[in-house]
Amino acid sequence: MTSHVLNNYIADLKANLRIDGESENEVLDELKCHLEDEFDDMVQTGIPEEEAARTAVRLLGSAKLIAKKIYEAHSQGSWKHALLASVPHMLFAALFALNWWKGIGLVVIVLSSVLGIALVGWLHNKPMWLFPWLGYCMAPVLAAGLLLLYLPRVWSWISILIYIPLALWFIYSVTIRTIRKDWLYGALMLLPAPIAVGWYIALGHDGNSLQLDTDYIQGFAPLIAMSFLALAGVAATFVRMRKRWLRTTLLATSQFVILILVTFYTRGRLALWSSALLALATVGMLIGLSYIDRRMRRRSIFSR
Repeated sequence: MTSHVLNNYIADLKANLRIDGESENEVLDELKCHLEDEFDDMVQTGIPEEEAARTAVRLLGSAKLIAKKIYEAHSQGSWKHALLASVPHMLFAALFALNWWKGIGLVVIVLSSVLGIALVGWLHNKPMWLFPWLGYCMAPVLAAGLLLLYLPRVWSWISILIYIPLALWFIYSVTIRTIRKDWLYGALMLLPAPIAVGWYIALGHDGNSLQLDTDYIQGFAPLIAMSFLALAGVAATFVRMRKRWLRTTLLATSQFVILILVTFYTRGRLALWSSALLALATVGMLIGLSYIDRRMRRRSIFSR
């Protein structure tokens, strides 16, 4: 009979693993077989079960350290996955580089394509390349909320009161499901948000962000495209990296660098204080996602 010590060790290992489900099952089955073989060998020599289990676990090493090594061995995505992760950013870069943003039909086609591919990835075990696509699935939800502001005042308030809980529920549901896989994927998913908000504020008409200045959009379209291309590079690099601390550093620093460039190239239309608030929001987002992830995994361990 397998000792509860071995079961707890495997459960701790699983709680700290952040790799794809298929790879995770293979790794856990292999480690479990190894532990059980070591356990059985020691029990057959006359060692008590509890002592044999603790010795087998001690010889294998800390569950967190083993999980870290397994992550580094299995977390790197292929070049194909890196390309797929960068495609949605490149599509939005093309919208501005080729001035497709002026035609609502092309915008709808791009968004529909992104939503369709994201749905396919979601239904197929959420591969690593999926999460940048999911981030753009938030765009229609946010755009719908902004359009409600243009309704007559009474209808606007009524619509917003209905819209807000539904939108928050959708964003919360997608984000929580993503964090359960890995909070860094949640950060990768939300990567375009601060940049998009920064451009939205900067291109408002006479400081009014509800009225976008199409002339300024036209003038800054190449720079907007470059910012999305930069996000594409970040997504591809993220997928190819192995170490978690490098991925975290990449996500944080890329946001700051792009926000600084947006502030600089818009020549004051994005105020320094607005840029600073967006930077703080980025830090808060990373800390918040990491905190939620720790709470969820801790709860998973204690609920066994």
